[in-house]
Amino acid sequence: MKWLLLLIVVSTLFLLCVRMVQAAELPKVGQKAPDFSLPDQLGQLHSLSEYSGKWLVLYFYPRDDTPGCTQEACAFRDDLNHLTSLGAHVVGVSLDDSNSHAEFSKKYHLPFPLLADRDSQVAARYGVLLNLGIFKMAKRYTFLINPHGLVQKVYDKVETSRHSKEIIEDLKLLVAKPRP
Repeated sequence: MKWLLLLIVVSTLFLLCVRMVQAAELPKVGQKAPDFSLPDQLGQLHSLSEYSGKWLVLYFYPRDDTPGCTQEACAFRDDLNHLTSLGAHVVGVSLDDSNSHAEFSKKYHLPFPLLADRDSQVAARYGVLLNLGIFKMAKRYTFLINPHGLVQKVYDKVETSRHSKEIIEDLKLLVAKPRP
């Protein structure tokens, strides 16, 4: 009985800690997207300003080469021609290092940058950092950033098998809208 009570207390404390270490607020639609400057799998720096005048699909994911992350990355790879035909660039971000990204990218032939947010500052600025003290990771969120650098859409409930298709459909509607 003592073990059960101890387990309940520890579990409750753990859940409270998880809630307390959540990242900052998510950027809201219409807000300027937080800036970033991070190395990709080849060690080349990428920043938000590089995508000025273009649509940007900035997706955060927990870990390289895990089932859900692989499915999401490969779907973006398979749909990349359609996304680029709509004027969008795809960039992935996780807390993994550039070497891990290089292996992941090579293994699955990913033709887009995977950025290494080793100090977790960008994930924190985007509100997607899950910090459990000794373990940190980016939550699976995507930000569709318009050509003016504003957050156009936030995807906080990502279904990896159909996420890229969802973005394509949203982009079709957004690109077709006449600008004031």
